[in-house]
Amino acid sequence: MKVRPIKTPVVVKEYVLEIGSVQVYDNYMVAVYNEGCTVTLERVYQLIGISEIHFRDRPFGFISFRKNSYAIDPTIYNYVRELDNLKAYAIVSVKEMDMHNFAIEKMFYKKPMKFFIDYNNALAWVKRRVAKK
Repeated sequence: MKVRPIKTPVVVKEYVLEIGSVQVYDNYMVAVYNEGCTVTLERVYQLIGISEIHFRDRPFGFISFRKNSYAIDPTIYNYVRELDNLKAYAIVSVKEMDMHNFAIEKMFYKKPMKFFIDYNNALAWVKRRVAKK
């Protein structure tokens, strides 16, 4: 049996925005939004711009790590789903309200999107989805 060392993901770049922070890795992004912020279309354009800088011509995944409570305009998914190279969208939270909101958000997104209570499971799913493409 071979035991491989666990690869620690390396943050390629970190962005601190008005709505929170975004960490960019080799083939995925992780966003942690600030408590009480509102994620609007204008603010999502910043995230889309970051994805174009780092993943212009290659597939990537996105993890929304919902440590804090905030509001999100679900119509943003009408624009986010236009990103052809975005292959996986994961939401990580242990809050019951986020689980209910996910059902609404998923109606707008209509692409591979999944809810997780464990970050590592979300990361594994995102990596599998990105590798498939």
